[in-house]
Amino acid sequence: MSRPTGAGVERLALEVQLASFAGPVLTDEWAQLLEEGLGGICLFGSNLTGSLSDVADLVRAIRSCRPTALVATDEEGGDVTRLHTRSASPVPGAAVLGAVDSVALTRSVGLAVGAELASVGIDLDLGPVADVNSNPDNPVIGTRSFGADPELVARHVAAWVSGLQAAGVAACVKHFPGHGDTGQDSHLTLPVLGADASLVRGRELVPFAAAVRAGAASVMTSHILVPAVDPDLPATLSAPVLSLLRQELGYAGAIVSDALDMAGASASRGIPEAAVLALAAGCDLLCIGPDKPASLVREVQAAVVAAVGTGRLPLVRLAEAAGRAGRIGRGAGLPGMLPAPDALVTAARQACVVEGALPDLSGARVVSVETEANIAVGAGRWGLSPDEVVAAGASLPTGPVVVQVRDAHRRPEVSAALAAHPGPMVVVEWGWPGPRTGWEAAPHARICTRGNGQPSIAAVTSILREAGLHR
Repeated sequence: MSRPTGAGVERLALEVQLASFAGPVLTDEWAQLLEEGLGGICLFGSNLTGSLSDVADLVRAIRSCRPTALVATDEEGGDVTRLHTRSASPVPGAAVLGAVDSVALTRSVGLAVGAELASVGIDLDLGPVADVNSNPDNPVIGTRSFGADPELVARHVAAWVSGLQAAGVAACVKHFPGHGDTGQDSHLTLPVLGADASLVRGRELVPFAAAVRAGAASVMTSHILVPAVDPDLPATLSAPVLSLLRQELGYAGAIVSDALDMAGASASRGIPEAAVLALAAGCDLLCIGPDKPASLVREVQAAVVAAVGTGRLPLVRLAEAAGRAGRIGRGAGLPGMLPAPDALVTAARQACVVEGALPDLSGARVVSVETEANIAVGAGRWGLSPDEVVAAGASLPTGPVVVQVRDAHRRPEVSAALAAHPGPMVVVEWGWPGPRTGWEAAPHARICTRGNGQPSIAAVTSILREAGLHR
């Protein structure tokens, strides 16, 4: 019996792709892909100018080619924002919300994010993060997580999903089965989750179970190895790992792959082959990654069609995936408003941890230690506007200073510079509030913000002004 490889399969092989082009303009070749059935477009930083009206225009251009196309982006609040990279997110991120532990506040933030996305036509938000950040040295999750306690993370994931989807925007809860207890970044390599199966179920899966109960429209996979479940393939490409979501948690919605250009998925096999394996394992929508040429979409399409033709990928599995991806869709939403700014600043201040007595900061300079953000966060405004920026490991200016850092506990060269400064100094930690590794004996006060965002910037500014900083 011959296997179909005609136009129907070629269209299905486009419908399961969530791709991304470079720049803020939809070109003719991408318009053609959409007209032929491309499942959707994910908007990344290079697609956005900082103007919401430009976003809305771009979304309209996409939908003029295919009205049912998904348009997605990563808008988690806090450190990860695509709409507000120049000004910082107007809402607190997950770690701040988890520290405050008000489910009502978390839901209102999700609703506000959803309302803004809906206002420009974006219908799929790649968030919230459901990872339990149990490893303080995690280089890619950190403040994107609601916390290190599974039950706390679970209730806030459910609240954020509820708020977001009430605005008519679909949630994509990530990164299944849980990227929190890893010490490497899956953009760059293949991290290993070394927990045994019982710990994976009792810790990592708890927030995803809550997301399933909350009706999350989609769940995103992670490119991590979970040897207790599958010693050979990363979660995105592993049927045994994805069966935890389908069979054990009873999830019937769409499974979305994390970006397949990430090393954890494709470094050893290439993106088209990773796409075929992800579909065969149970993924329904393939996120390809940012700033890609249209030719890559064609390569993935051809690989999927060929896999159906040889029987590696059953046609029924491809059709099922396209059907689930097509049902993510837009919904009717409630109007949402940004919670009162004063309330968000109050929450951000409540989440701040102030260690030690702040010295007199009259005449102090604000210094940012320049460290590259992880790829998920990307470039953008973080912290207070500095008077000076220094390289990681460089000597800090003498005299009273406020030194802004990100994840100093993971950067020995930054810790050494902090330890060497005689003071007076206040360290503002904008990353995960890790230990004071390398400068434990230094007397410097520290403010841990649990992440970036306009409310946290305002809260830290207020704390420092009380100590005499003129801002």
